[in-house]
Amino acid sequence: MKNTFFIILSLFLLTSCEKEIDLDLDNKGGNIVIEANITNQPGPYFVRITKSVAFTENNQYPAVTNAQVVLSDNTGQTETLQYVSDGKYKTTAFSGVMGRTYTLKIQAEGKEYTAQSTMPQEVSFDGLTQDSFVFGGTTTYTLLPVFTDPQALGNRYLFNFTVNDKPKKTFEVFSDNVNNGLPNQRPLFLPNDDGDEPDDVLVVAGDTIHVEMQSIDNNIFTYYSALLQISGDGGPGGGVTPSNPPSNINNGALGYFSAHTVSKRSIVIE
Repeated sequence: MKNTFFIILSLFLLTSCEKEIDLDLDNKGGNIVIEANITNQPGPYFVRITKSVAFTENNQYPAVTNAQVVLSDNTGQTETLQYVSDGKYKTTAFSGVMGRTYTLKIQAEGKEYTAQSTMPQEVSFDGLTQDSFVFGGTTTYTLLPVFTDPQALGNRYLFNFTVNDKPKKTFEVFSDNVNNGLPNQRPLFLPNDDGDEPDDVLVVAGDTIHVEMQSIDNNIFTYYSALLQISGDGGPGGGVTPSNPPSNINNGALGYFSAHTVSKRSIVIE
């Protein structure tokens, strides 16, 4: 069963330093859902387009297969993506570069959707340190991402991590509204859920934790902050429907378009 203290503490850390975000919640299906990422790592990059479903229905999102998807940047680079499968469209020669502003344009089902995202500069992800505490007889492990926030205010970070080879990702977002320009002091709380659901995770000594750090723009920070408020969990496939975080894509589309940096570290729990 879930550790109540862990849940309360996690929610406090998420909300204590951020302004309240108004969320548009509904039970409607049929909206376009776009999940698009460009990084500073070599491509290909993918844009996935599906249709939302009402939360009273099963989480099976119909793929949109006949869209026109174009990526461009502020240096003149442009490419029309090719359809692969499962609603995914892929680049072949497009490159992601820090500091550039990227534009996504999609023509789908008689409507046009556009979005922009600027890729921040990378912040060095120097390592991970481990700590733990015991509550109610259960050990909860924490990881401290080791990095120093730049002096300029306005940096935003998304962390996601997986345990061993499990596919489920857990997300947390950080901002530098507190602790600006200083070494990071905010930990990641690792799962301590020993329930009966298939994706429940109880981290124990010997587990390997794979952590990805992203430097993201403010729109994506707002999106994921709202998504975490809605679901208490990560992942657009589960959070976009039924609830609607504030998207940076226009014309009523759900989802997000993110140009971000990526750094990865792993650690074995001792």
